[in-house]
Amino acid sequence: MSCNVDDVREAQVKAEELRSQVNYHDYLYFVKDAPEASDAEYDELMRRLRAIEEHYPELITPDSPTQRVGGQAANAFGVVEHRLPMLSLANAQSYRQLEAWHKRAAKLAGRDDFQMVCEPKIDGLAVALVYEGGRFVQGATRGDGYQGENITENLRTIRSIPMKVRGKKFPARFEVRGEVYMPKTMFERLNEDRAEAGEPLYANPRNSAAGSVRQLDSRITASRRLDIFVYQLGWADDGAAPATHHETLRWLHELGFRPNPDAESFSELEDVQRFYNGWEERRHDLDYEIDGMVVKIDDISLWEELGYVGREPRWAIAYKFPPMQATTKLNKISINVGRTGSLNPYAELEPVQVGGVIVRQATLHNEADIRRKDIRVGDIVIVQRAGDVIPQVVGPVISRRTGKERRYRLPKKCPVCRSDVERPEGEAMAYCSNMTCPAQMFRWITHFVHVMDIEGLGEKWIEVLLENGLIKDPAGIYRLRKKKLIELPRMGEKLADKI
Repeated sequence: MSCNVDDVREAQVKAEELRSQVNYHDYLYFVKDAPEASDAEYDELMRRLRAIEEHYPELITPDSPTQRVGGQAANAFGVVEHRLPMLSLANAQSYRQLEAWHKRAAKLAGRDDFQMVCEPKIDGLAVALVYEGGRFVQGATRGDGYQGENITENLRTIRSIPMKVRGKKFPARFEVRGEVYMPKTMFERLNEDRAEAGEPLYANPRNSAAGSVRQLDSRITASRRLDIFVYQLGWADDGAAPATHHETLRWLHELGFRPNPDAESFSELEDVQRFYNGWEERRHDLDYEIDGMVVKIDDISLWEELGYVGREPRWAIAYKFPPMQATTKLNKISINVGRTGSLNPYAELEPVQVGGVIVRQATLHNEADIRRKDIRVGDIVIVQRAGDVIPQVVGPVISRRTGKERRYRLPKKCPVCRSDVERPEGEAMAYCSNMTCPAQMFRWITHFVHVMDIEGLGEKWIEVLLENGLIKDPAGIYRLRKKKLIELPRMGEKLADKI
């Protein structure tokens, strides 16, 4: 194609800038285990870089992030050469993009009646497990897709990885690929222990899994109770593998491996979408994180026929859920006084969509946590939402600081009643010293109403009753009289009778 010289030069400068940003975030994620960008922000950088390189293919360089998976092996571990590259999957962010992938694959295959296997996409760390004579001999991280880190000893601590396969019929040498993850319950326990010890908290289970398998002391890895789902046969000598992916998963299970039990096979995209929708709703019921569905063509003979585009297979795609993390600006830190008098700081944010929900506020836990994470007013922060849990600020994006950000200091006076704030020795939480603080009383009464299951008395009515002096504490609820209640604006006889 013919291009304007200035356009090409401008595109080259932009492509180099994007490559630099992506490589920086790859280093933070794969080597330092300390990402600063959310998944959605990283995906957007890659999308823009791919768009430039597709429009100007002459600008593609061998070291472009689009030509490799990303990351590099850390020096602390031996380097392992992958016999077959461990490549990443292209992402579909919508049903339309899933359809486009299916149409391209069908056109290249010359047929559209192929089965597809759908599996929950585990949000963990991809590893390769090599077996010789049925025994586990080597484990490695994905690394940059061509070279990974030798983490054999640490993977031996994961009990769901068989040290010796079951049965007698298996290839002389083969590789199984899987996703190591940390169960949510273990992640919560680990962060509680780290908080008690004054150590930085892990941002999410994926980061904690990555950090755990890269410990120099395998006893630490063993204490983290990691787990794994295998998702694919990497390669096998003797060609003794099943003809379809679904049969392969079943065969691996017979050998003693742990494929995800929720994998299903479909022939129609509408069924794939229903499967996806169901798991998007139920994802929070699982004890492990998933961030979408992996869709693979079942017939393995088509894998070689369809091949790859760049460094991504044409026979599989990651159908991602809406991101559960996003970046936004922290405009202000405010205080909410709890029913025990605790001063609970929370972030007031520029509205941002996280997992399909607009988030305007997020918890900051306590002043000690704010200091530990070095969160400042004016920061660009990573906001995380999981299930129905209150959104939380994971941490600041330090590389985007301008110098105008301000450190936060907890007030010395209660923001509601202006009484002194006290912090018991050895505790992270500070408290209002006034036992009759209106905010503290409001939370206490609200909690009491919830526990006693008192119908019709919601937070708004509790606030009205307090403002009008009709109650001062939970016991005051039992002294309420209908005559006084119906005098209140918008309080009808029916609601007064109910209370």
